[in-house]
Parts: sequence; structure tokens; C-alpha cells
Amino acid sequence: MRIVRRRTDSEDDQVVDITPLIDIVFIMLIFFIVTASFIKESGIEIDRPQASTAVVQSQTTILIGITEDDQIWINHRPVDALAVRANVLRLMAENPQGGVVIQADRDSRNEMLVRVMDQVRQAGVEKIALAASPDP
Repeated sequence: MRIVRRRTDSEDDQVVDITPLIDIVFIMLIFFIVTASFIKESGIEIDRPQASTAVVQSQTTILIGITEDDQIWINHRPVDALAVRANVLRLMAENPQGGVVIQADRDSRNEMLVRVMDQVRQAGVEKIALAASPDP
């Protein structure tokens, strides 16, 4: 006499389904990306002058950096002084409500700061701020 063993459906269904786990991980990833605050920088390290009246700007869209040897940086790349206006126009198209913060090194020339401010104003930006470090 032969003994026949029959398989039941419960033995075949012992596979762990990780699809809901992957869905949850992707949803959490999207949540953290959307809620993360990104710090915008001009792309260079600037030694800012100190001021006792320095305040934090909340609506900053564009950061422009001027180094001690009068190089201009926007979005982590060097820019010619004559190209500042075109770059500001392009960036302001993304967020017209924002403003511009110019981070000039304390050893940079005043002439370059005035040239950059002039280019920004020609681009139609009214909100221009100069970055400074608060007094210790």
C-alpha cells in the first residue's frame, strides 16, 4: 500500500511579500525629501564683515558671492561681472518673490560690490541685502 502525501495550499504560501515594505520606504523617502530644508550657498567660503545689526533673511532666492580677489560666484560656479544680470534674470524666473543676498568678502574691492549691485538692480530686483556676520 502506498502512502500518498498531498500538499496543501498553506505550505506553498509561506513566501514573505515585501511589496508593502518597499511602498512604505518610498513614501518615507518622498516625505523626507519634501520636508527637508535646503541651505543655499554661493559656492565659496567668504569671510564676511561683522555687523551688530545683522539679521537672518528668510526669503532668499539667490546668493551671490564675491571673493577677496573679486571673483563672482553664483550657484557654485564663477560668473563674469557682465553675466550677473542674465544669471539673476534666469534665477528670478523660478521664484519672482525672492530676493538677492550678496556675500562680499571683507577684503574685496568696493567697486566690484557696486558693479554687482548695479547688475542685480538692472535685472529688476528690488530686494537686495548684504551678508554680514553678527558681532560676537
